[in-house]
Amino acid sequence: MVLRLPRQVESDPRGPQLLRNLATHTRLLWPGSETRIPAAGMTPELAEALRSAHCAGRVVRSLENAERLLAAEERGQRMADRQSGVPRGARVSRLLLLANDGAERFYRQIDTLLGSHGPRVLAVLLEMDEHGLGGLLFGPGQVARLLMVEHKEAVGSVLLAMAGQWEQSGGGSAA
Repeated sequence: MVLRLPRQVESDPRGPQLLRNLATHTRLLWPGSETRIPAAGMTPELAEALRSAHCAGRVVRSLENAERLLAAEERGQRMADRQSGVPRGARVSRLLLLANDGAERFYRQIDTLLGSHGPRVLAVLLEMDEHGLGGLLFGPGQVARLLMVEHKEAVGSVLLAMAGQWEQSGGGSAA
């Protein structure tokens, strides 16, 4: 399956390289999984893009809230597709950012979620634990294992904020 990023990202000069990096710098979601997801570090640019998305009300916290929202959106999209008679294209419109210290059960649930919502949801494993991720947006002592960025402009901004980090690290695909 070909990953289709938001148009904002595809039209950006960094878009093609970002797409290659997202496909190259991956990890297995959990040890027994066949699903590979991109792995990224937290950079100042990414932190700022996340804060901006959060301030704009475009960040959903927790797996349960993300599951609920994605299921409701899926129902709405199916109804709209039936009414229009034209299925919509498969393009990333939601971004799941995952802390790297979750239990295997958590990552299995993410695997199921990705299978259910296919190409419109992209998951990225951050090199940051739940305390760091929670503290970034919600304050000291707060935790977040999963943040879902919603709305295509916010998703595009967060993805573009990741664009240069792999060139800086010079690393290859993670195991």
